[in-house]
Amino acid sequence: MTLGDIVKPIQPYIQDFDTILKEQMRSNVLLLDTVVRYILRQRGKRIRPLLVLLSAAICGNVNRRTHIGATMVELLHTASLIHDDVVDESAQRRGMASINAIWKNKIAVLVGDYLLSRGLLIAVENGEYDFLRITSHAVRRMSEGELLQIQKTRQLDMDEATYFRIISDKTASLISTCCEIGAVSASSNPDHHKALREYGEIIGSVFQIRDDTFDYSGGNSLIGKPTGNDVQEKKLTLPLVYAFSQASAKESKEILKVIKSKPTKKDVKLIIDFVKRYKGIEYAEQKAYTMIAEAKHKLNIFDNSPAKTSLLLFADYSFQRLM
Repeated sequence: MTLGDIVKPIQPYIQDFDTILKEQMRSNVLLLDTVVRYILRQRGKRIRPLLVLLSAAICGNVNRRTHIGATMVELLHTASLIHDDVVDESAQRRGMASINAIWKNKIAVLVGDYLLSRGLLIAVENGEYDFLRITSHAVRRMSEGELLQIQKTRQLDMDEATYFRIISDKTASLISTCCEIGAVSASSNPDHHKALREYGEIIGSVFQIRDDTFDYSGGNSLIGKPTGNDVQEKKLTLPLVYAFSQASAKESKEILKVIKSKPTKKDVKLIIDFVKRYKGIEYAEQKAYTMIAEAKHKLNIFDNSPAKTSLLLFADYSFQRLM
């Protein structure tokens, strides 16, 4: 199963989305247009707009409102990535130099602000105030989740409930928003809106769990994130949180002491071995598979269709993806 298989029902609409996105990113400032062209070269999988389109398709049909919603969330997502790279001092994004690495932080922040404003304006200019309301909640949650993670990273104090709160706010909120906006664009049925919002919330969390298991399994070299990177940044993710819950207080305290220092490669290996010994990766995987089943159940409200099949497949893809 590939993402290409999943997007088949909406393939005819993707080019229209790309055209609108490029139009919305244009400006009359040469420097800004130069940066925007560079951003457009960093084409990711466009997961979020694809979910908007699929969510509209399962509810009825993709229409102009759907394209507005898809463009809006992609602009907001791109802005958040640029700002994240500044905050994290990241030198790369999708295998290419980040905006802040090339043009420095001031320009990166301003470009992020520009894309954020364009995302908001496309909704305002088209009277899509429901989209603004839904998205504003997501932006608030993303900020709260990021700040809570920073707090917990400093304190090195994390339990499973707090971990899920963080990933729900940081990652799942925008995925949930995409699915809800797609539903709102094509259906007036509140049950459809709720089902897709909840589907997106669950799948968004699964996405983050997958990224977090990559850090301990070694598979994350495919996404340009070296194994043990989370540990070095003192991020306590689900595999490690579970290992702490299974280990003795003494051993957990010793591992936390290592994390508090600047872990060497040898230290990182020690921590990864600790997680594996207490089956932290297996626990996270099982949790994800349970959540995938729950997400699929949310789609029972919809009649069978190619879009429904794609969203069911996407639920599996969210954890089975290799990068």
